[in-house]
Amino acid sequence: MVALDSEDDVLQRGDEAPVFELPGTDGESYTLDAFADREALLVVFTCNHCPYAQAKFDELNHLAAEYDEVAVVGINANDPEEYPDDSFEKMRELVDDGTVDYDAYLFDESQEIAAAYGARCTPDPFLFVDDGGTFRLAYHGRLDDATNPDDEPTEREMKAHIETLLAGEEITAEAKPSRGCSIKWKPGNEPDYWDA
Repeated sequence: MVALDSEDDVLQRGDEAPVFELPGTDGESYTLDAFADREALLVVFTCNHCPYAQAKFDELNHLAAEYDEVAVVGINANDPEEYPDDSFEKMRELVDDGTVDYDAYLFDESQEIAAAYGARCTPDPFLFVDDGGTFRLAYHGRLDDATNPDDEPTEREMKAHIETLLAGEEITAEAKPSRGCSIKWKPGNEPDYWDA
């Protein structure tokens, strides 16, 4: 298993969130408009099987529970043919048993949304702020300072960035890349930026 660091080379701070329409584990279809009543949106490309992603389930659940003003949205773009544990059915199982308790857990079967955002690893978090009805990237980077699955975090970095946004301030902190398993692209689906 190879761990990759995310890189901020597709979306830059201030860029609009790429639009999507994706199925959720609750049977609903979700677009950015579904979160228009929130002050911020945390989109995390994640999956079911990766130990790095699994290590952040609890933190994402905590963030979703702590902030009504922030939508926490997981998107799984991994190829379920090669990685059956990342199937839509397995996603539903994790939601049904309470392992995953985000505001939405969505399936990017075509992998087009992951490519549009520049996702590289699981988890790969993108924090957007609502700028007059448009979600703009405020921060792309890790959730906390635990860079390995067995590490205990000492600093909840994304929580601090969310607090900054909700206080009406701009995040000026330098981006610290997330670390995790690579996105599992279907053969021929690797985006232009992919060089892993």
